[in-house]
Amino acid sequence: MRNFLHFAQPLFGEEEKKEIIEALDSGWVTLGPRTKQFEEDCASYLGSKFAVALTSCTAGLHLSLLAAGIGEGDEVITTIFTFAATSNTIIHVGANPVFVDITINTFNIDPDKIEEKITKKTKAIMVMHYGGQPANMSKILKIARKHGLVVIEDAATAIGAEYKGKKVGVLGDLTSFSFHPIKNISTGDGGLVTTNNKKYAAALSYLRLHGMSKDAWKRHSASGSWKYDIVAPGYKYNMTDIAAALGIHQLKKLDTFIKVREEYAQIYNHELSEIPEIKIPYVDADVKHARNLYTILIDTQKLTISRNDIVEELKKVQIGANVYYIPLYEMSYYKKRFNLAKSDFPVIAKLYPEMLTLPLYPKMTKDDVHYVISSLKNIIEKSQK
Repeated sequence: MRNFLHFAQPLFGEEEKKEIIEALDSGWVTLGPRTKQFEEDCASYLGSKFAVALTSCTAGLHLSLLAAGIGEGDEVITTIFTFAATSNTIIHVGANPVFVDITINTFNIDPDKIEEKITKKTKAIMVMHYGGQPANMSKILKIARKHGLVVIEDAATAIGAEYKGKKVGVLGDLTSFSFHPIKNISTGDGGLVTTNNKKYAAALSYLRLHGMSKDAWKRHSASGSWKYDIVAPGYKYNMTDIAAALGIHQLKKLDTFIKVREEYAQIYNHELSEIPEIKIPYVDADVKHARNLYTILIDTQKLTISRNDIVEELKKVQIGANVYYIPLYEMSYYKKRFNLAKSDFPVIAKLYPEMLTLPLYPKMTKDDVHYVISSLKNIIEKSQK
């Protein structure tokens, strides 16, 4: 029997292992020189003026809202179709998320439905780039500038993606990335925020480490001072040098990783497009897709089994498929607090029961990809009405 094919796994090499050992031997394992190097490398790769490394993308979204001055009673427009971290962080700062449906093709927030949600309390738009495909930033930025709104990007799955020739990370005002193990590169876990705004960058830097004054992390080094100031009631969100040791070398491999992901996505596309019940992912002409997620739509009306059944059938043959994401109107907290109903979001309500996300990552082999395809084909063939 085949080994279980996980939904996603990181791919580390000898370079990462060597860098971690050197970090351990250096005696400096928390926020320090490797974190600083990783930040500089990310800023250079993405083209941003500033990059601040953190414990997670969630921490990045939280601090981005705080840096932008968003708080009690404010409103932030965001997508209904995202992981809960996107909207959780809005609530954490005392603001209220205002939810918008998605586009039928990209599964990203529908920009044509944003403006009708804007009120006097609206302070920002939080965009999530689904699966590594950038949202329609031209329309979103035009709306934001018209109404004086901050644009915060949840780019958890989108490092390496591009929109009209510009990398995600320099489009909006603040952009948060994830380095969780299922993302395109991993630091074990971790995140990073990019911005071109000096004021925002300064706020991110002190808020991530208890609100301590600039370069407080150096206080234990020969060049530092024991004396520091607390300029705000900050958080403990700083990345460690052990995590950054992984990130330094993962970033160097990112373009190669995306190339492999694209190659595998095209194999999926070629084979699955021949199955009438399957709709392969749409990719907008204006973007470079980072290919973090490969989500298909299955017309289960033509089958005797549901999408959920298909997930279980794939598991039986050692394949870890998944569903990304569960719409927030399905979550008890959001449903109750904001009186959400799927009828308010007809696009995702129609698409969600058909969505299936297949394994796609560089640690897979082409044989793995073909095995997923043949297994899915077999399930569908056996389930015809």
